Amino acid sequence: MANDDDAVLSAVGPRLRALRKSRGTTLTQLAETTGISVSTLSRLESGERKPNLELLLPLARAYQVPLDDLVGAPAVGDPRVRLKPIRHADATILPLTQHPGGPQAFKMVIPVTRCEPDPRTHSGYEWLYVLNGKLRLVLAEHDVVLKAGEAAEFDTRLPHWFGSTGEAPVEILSLFGPQGERMHVRAKPL
Repeated sequence: MANDDDAVLSAVGPRLRALRKSRGTTLTQLAETTGISVSTLSRLESGERKPNLELLLPLARAYQVPLDDLVGAPAVGDPRVRLKPIRHADATILPLTQHPGGPQAFKMVIPVTRCEPDPRTHSGYEWLYVLNGKLRLVLAEHDVVLKAGEAAEFDTRLPHWFGSTGEAPVEILSLFGPQGERMHVRAKPL
């Protein structure tokens, strides 16, 4: 690891020199723009001086490039999130949050066969957003159907159940938080 860091740092000087020359900038002009002395810039480009943030940040601003471009930072790991589906009863649940506590996000795929209400209660607050299909929501004395693009929010201490209308599977996003943590949605008026 230390050898990798040394290799990255030793490549900064030549990268800075090439960038400066490609822009047609002199060391004197760069010194005026950054406030870094000509001798320091020269030593930095030749590798006689190790780069640090105090030197690289003004250079990144002067060249209007991300700091990573100056350093030649190694590529980060694979940015894809590896979701691990959970089967719960007959639904497929994809946890979208990885941290315990606080609000939790899930994508749920509810099959067409989950259409008989079985209301439950527990502490918390839930927000549902229908991605595809129709969601039947039974909440206390209410029995409503939400279509794609519609949302509902409720206190889970009320008897509630949600599932398919029996016509087709339904895909939803669910945000669930401990009691008292409500989700807030802001949208333009129609």
